[in-house]
Amino acid sequence: MTDDRPLDLGPDRTLLLVDDDSAFVTRLARAMERRGFLTETAESVAAGRAAAQARPPAYAVVDLRLEDGNGLEVVEMLHGCRPDCRVVVLTGYGAIATAVAAVKIGAVDYLSKPADAADITNALLARTDTMPAPPENPMSADRVRWEHIQRIYELCDRNVSETARRLNMHRRTLQRILAKRSPK
Repeated sequence: MTDDRPLDLGPDRTLLLVDDDSAFVTRLARAMERRGFLTETAESVAAGRAAAQARPPAYAVVDLRLEDGNGLEVVEMLHGCRPDCRVVVLTGYGAIATAVAAVKIGAVDYLSKPADAADITNALLARTDTMPAPPENPMSADRVRWEHIQRIYELCDRNVSETARRLNMHRRTLQRILAKRSPK
């Protein structure tokens, strides 16, 4: 698929983009408009919830971490206002626990940043009755360990001391791990 080719999106082509990175959301909106979407942008949970309630879109792309809260609040609002809305959650802080939570409340996919417009479009338009292909590059052992630590950290409400205790790990060691980027 070429980047600028308009797609057959059906009668309702509305797309809500919620991300607190204004440069990214502006670029993504332009790219999605070239593909035939009618975009609306929001840069906070409050603005995203207001837009979802006022004009429930057919499609949405929501960042997980926003300055004023969690993007999953917007996903819940979208699913409540329009159950058929196809929502893709984007995040730079990928963790299995948040991916599962996003899908449970109505997201159709969960993508790690940086994701381009083609990846996002494919996720929005993917058929839900088909199984995704197995990954070409499965997670490394380091990545699996990192994902597990992130899941426990989230379950402990981001409390480093409690997470370290549950993982039987020194608190400072855990802090060093959490400060680093996720392994490939």
